[in-house]
Amino acid sequence: MQRRIITFSRNIFIPLTTVCRNRCGYCCFRTPVQDGCLMEPDDVERTLIHGARMGCTEALFTFGEHPEEEPGFDTYIRRVGFESILDYCEAMCKKSIGYGVLPHTNAGILTYDEMKRLRAVNASMGLMLETTGEVPAHAASKGKDPEIRITMIEDAGKLRIPFTTGLLLGIGEKMADREDSLFAIRDIHRRYGHIQEVILQNFCPKPGTPMAEFRVPTTDEMCATIQMAKDILQKDIAIQIPPNLIDAQTLIPCGVDDLGGVSPLTIDYVNPEHPWPAIEDLKKMAGDAELRERLCIYPQFIEKGWYHPDLEPLINRLAHTIQERGSMHETA
Repeated sequence: MQRRIITFSRNIFIPLTTVCRNRCGYCCFRTPVQDGCLMEPDDVERTLIHGARMGCTEALFTFGEHPEEEPGFDTYIRRVGFESILDYCEAMCKKSIGYGVLPHTNAGILTYDEMKRLRAVNASMGLMLETTGEVPAHAASKGKDPEIRITMIEDAGKLRIPFTTGLLLGIGEKMADREDSLFAIRDIHRRYGHIQEVILQNFCPKPGTPMAEFRVPTTDEMCATIQMAKDILQKDIAIQIPPNLIDAQTLIPCGVDDLGGVSPLTIDYVNPEHPWPAIEDLKKMAGDAELRERLCIYPQFIEKGWYHPDLEPLINRLAHTIQERGSMHETA
């Protein structure tokens, strides 16, 4: 009988800015312009250099959605030599490639042309659908309109961008909303075939936010949602859970395929109170399954050539690196 495989990516988390136009009821990532503002270019480069030395293969670039809509942000972005956060992201993605780490950008809502531009410097990209339901948590967040997010996910498919999406569970949606969200993802993947993984992420209440006292999804509830996703989604879509936010060891038997990006260097800036598990801890979580490292672009999309040609040498080199690491662990 073939041994089950659970995958993960060794990454670094780079939040270029925490300024955001949205006001989600559960978020502690967003900060005012004067408080959060920018991760300086020198800090980005230092993180990339250290991450590469530690064997990281993915740089997760993220930032608040459309920060330019927040008064005063333009002053800060111009001070570091860029006209927009997109210009800055593109430049830092190029730095990442130069240091030998594949970029994966999750920047909130982007247009077709903006994604086309970033495709040249990203091995994969992402946007959480979160939910197709209308929830009070998103009342002050125009970027969380489900139709807008679905359109962007579809545009990524038209551009052949290997894509990550997912659901945020426990933000006021019903089980029927989760089912509807999964069917929406299934239908998009049926048309474009570009969804490589779906994250099922449990809401974590944050002190000082409007949802600080909200109930956290139970392990049983998470398991039922994972099983629903396995029933609805295509077999080539990996089901991912965040191992720092939930009891992954209990949930893996429910149908989990992937444990996402785990960093030996940077914190989870969205959930800073939850540290990443070490690689050895991931092995324990995987139990009898084989824990296998992967790149941020899944093997089937490498085989299809769904990446910019300039990324091919780095993709091939890093794929060889993680294959060698896996072989060393097997013989150790």
